[in-house]
Amino acid sequence: MFVNYEISEKVLEVTFEEEIDHHSCLKFAIMIDDAIKKFMPKVVQFNFGNVTFMDSSGIGMLIGRYRKIIRNGGKAEIVNLKPELYRIFNMSGILKIMPLSS
Repeated sequence: MFVNYEISEKVLEVTFEEEIDHHSCLKFAIMIDDAIKKFMPKVVQFNFGNVTFMDSSGIGMLIGRYRKIIRNGGKAEIVNLKPELYRIFNMSGILKIMPLSS
């Protein structure tokens, strides 16, 4: 369970690995918040291409980051969402506020 990020042209790409659960969410939130504060990106892309499991605490963590990004005048996007995670995202309603990008 870990998260990496890269910054390029005011786009921060956050790539999650393996599982996102209640044990990892606080650590992820702190790391992402620090990167947002440090780089002040215009767009934050959350990459779920390598995620094998996510529970509802992951949705809560994303919504918290979304609020911070919007307060700073940025935009948030979801990329590489696997079909098995799409259902969770769709049922939560998060896809109504954070667009799914290719």
